[in-house]
Amino acid sequence: MANHELVLGHGQNAELALGQNHHDFGQDHGLGLGHGHELDLGSHHHDHDLVLGQSHEHDHELVLGQSHDHDLGLGHHDDDHQLVLGHDHHHHGHHGRELALRQGHEGDSGALDVQGHHHDELELSESHELTLAETHHLGVDQNLDDQLSLEQAHELALHPHDLSQAPLAVAPVVQSRTMVVSPEFQLAVGQEFPDVMSCRRAIRNTAIACHFEIQTVKSDKTRFTAKCAAEGCPWRIHAAKLPGVPTFSIRTIHDNHSCVGINHLGHQQASVQWVANTVEERLRENPQCKPKEILEEIHKAHGITLSYKQAWRGKERIMAAVRGSFEEGYRLLPEYCRQVERTNPGSIARVYGNPDDNCFRRLFISFNASIYGFVNACRPLIGLDRVLLKNKYLGTLFLATGFDGNGALFPLAFGVVDEETDENWVWFLSELHELLEKNTENMPRLTILSDRRKGIVDGVEFNFPTAFHGYCMRHVSETFKKEFSNPQLVNLLWEAAHALTVIEFETKLLEIEDTSPEAVVWIRHLPPRLWATAYFEGTRYGHLTANITESLNSWILDASGLPIIQMMECIRRQLMTWFNERREASMQWTTILVPTAEHRVQEAIERARGYQVARANEAEFEVISAHEGTNIVDIRNRCCLCRGWQLYGVPCAHGVAALLSCRQNVHRYTESCFTVATYRKTYSQTIHPIPDKTLWNETAGQGQAEENKVEMVINPPKSLRPPGRPRKKRVRAEDRGRVKRVVHCSRCNQTGHFRTTCAAPI
Repeated sequence: MANHELVLGHGQNAELALGQNHHDFGQDHGLGLGHGHELDLGSHHHDHDLVLGQSHEHDHELVLGQSHDHDLGLGHHDDDHQLVLGHDHHHHGHHGRELALRQGHEGDSGALDVQGHHHDELELSESHELTLAETHHLGVDQNLDDQLSLEQAHELALHPHDLSQAPLAVAPVVQSRTMVVSPEFQLAVGQEFPDVMSCRRAIRNTAIACHFEIQTVKSDKTRFTAKCAAEGCPWRIHAAKLPGVPTFSIRTIHDNHSCVGINHLGHQQASVQWVANTVEERLRENPQCKPKEILEEIHKAHGITLSYKQAWRGKERIMAAVRGSFEEGYRLLPEYCRQVERTNPGSIARVYGNPDDNCFRRLFISFNASIYGFVNACRPLIGLDRVLLKNKYLGTLFLATGFDGNGALFPLAFGVVDEETDENWVWFLSELHELLEKNTENMPRLTILSDRRKGIVDGVEFNFPTAFHGYCMRHVSETFKKEFSNPQLVNLLWEAAHALTVIEFETKLLEIEDTSPEAVVWIRHLPPRLWATAYFEGTRYGHLTANITESLNSWILDASGLPIIQMMECIRRQLMTWFNERREASMQWTTILVPTAEHRVQEAIERARGYQVARANEAEFEVISAHEGTNIVDIRNRCCLCRGWQLYGVPCAHGVAALLSCRQNVHRYTESCFTVATYRKTYSQTIHPIPDKTLWNETAGQGQAEENKVEMVINPPKSLRPPGRPRKKRVRAEDRGRVKRVVHCSRCNQTGHFRTTCAAPI
């Protein structure tokens, strides 16, 4: 029989060295080469070799190799018995560390070389990975023959013929105790602190930095005693108050540990407040910092891994201190409304609570600058939309927007309600009607675009009975796309919506029918007078969609997660910036019309060059085109047979040809809202800043204002936002009542579920 020795590489007497110290791998069942326990490799006549590196035939070897498995496996192959420590490809610690087994160059000893930091440790992580960390070393004495020592309390006997049946349980050390401590975390006898809280904070920070947890033994106004939470660890500290002053001083400290670290994620002393204090400076600089980024920063700086919830709660605590709590926002709403009306005279700001418990119900705000610009300079077109609040409490933000002469959104009014209901939509539209009625001598005949849910339809019919109320085509398109996931059909639907004449509209529907007869049936069920340009009776100036949330998406969604006053301030600040930027930009324009209208007129002039014009009288013309046929133009009534002039408010190519033939100024025949002068009037008023809430008491009036302030108390809504990620896409009005597709199980032949979720017995 071969003589089996402890072999490292090729030599007969070899050293296995990793670092300089000898520590165990785990806390309970660590694999360490130290003192106290023997590894018996059997009682047979064979001597057994402990080999790291190259294997030899018919020898029983202990092999440290690489594997893709995350476990510790003991294999039994032919006559060779190998103990394999699986090595994952995930490396802990510094990047690029490699564990290499290479042959020594002197004598008969084989060296195990660790490339990287010389204080790397060998440990088994929670997923049974072989990892490199700090300060744990593996050492084998040169004279060891058939002994393998374990520092923990269990002996492991491995017999040559049972190796495959001998499981080896290893408990991981997730956070190894730090041996070298930064001076700011070192504690010493006689060290003094201003008070007991400072003392406790310093001890806590030291425990976190050194990766051990503490357990409070005694804590009162005069004493504080704590010990290491690891069982049997002698570390202990005692601090006491100095007589006559609040100062605390460390009296005794046993600074030695027998524990090796923490074998679980997180840290008992890393509380939510600690997280908040740690990232406070960063959050003040960047409030958009996400909890995931906070977790990464804490792990990088302190080496501990916390839960997402703990990071989120820490962020919320700091943000509440910076921006105010959600509850405080509702409580200050009455005073905020007074500040809006005081700083922006003519504005409307009203808050309503439940008369029974004063819980928040509704808020309506419209700034005077927006009211003036819409009434005096904007087109009589309003879009309605809403955004779900993402803050602590349930709620919905209602938006009513107009469109300026250049086609940009012009926010007119905002409403916040505790929930989106038909009743609340009727209320919002009644507030909007009152706003317009007070500021106009003659109520304009409006065109309103929305998703036409029941509350909006009822509110429009009650408050604006003469208004033209149509669908926002974005809602119609999304619903159509759900039914028919064909991009070609969706494009044809939009072309049908844009068609100016009934003939063009019907032609597009025939194209859709050629592709999908079912799609045409679906479209026919939707009255074309509510969405198709060819049938719509109102004037939309080419706007088929309200397009509010998409246009405001860059900032309105972020604002919806703030406390209610902060959200309204974010909206006000954005409007203030828009008004100023657009006012200044218009001062640089040198044309008669705004850029979009000017571009449309120039395109019409280019097309008009190929038309032939015949004049019937001073106002009526016949415009002939080789490709478009004949169109009749009436310049007195500003209309054309193609309907482009009437629908867009700017002369179409046929109208331009007629005007040029009689030497008329084309710009004079456009709607006034498209002129630069009117555009400047739109943004002529200013939205003024509102002082910080800390100054409201100083700026608030006396007498009746103070009395109202005492009487009006608004509490938060009763409904909290449910846990989980909120729905990103709303349920459209046209989706409600739609019959769902019946699903069928191919396994049990029943309806209502799929094969993958079938619970029927096989």
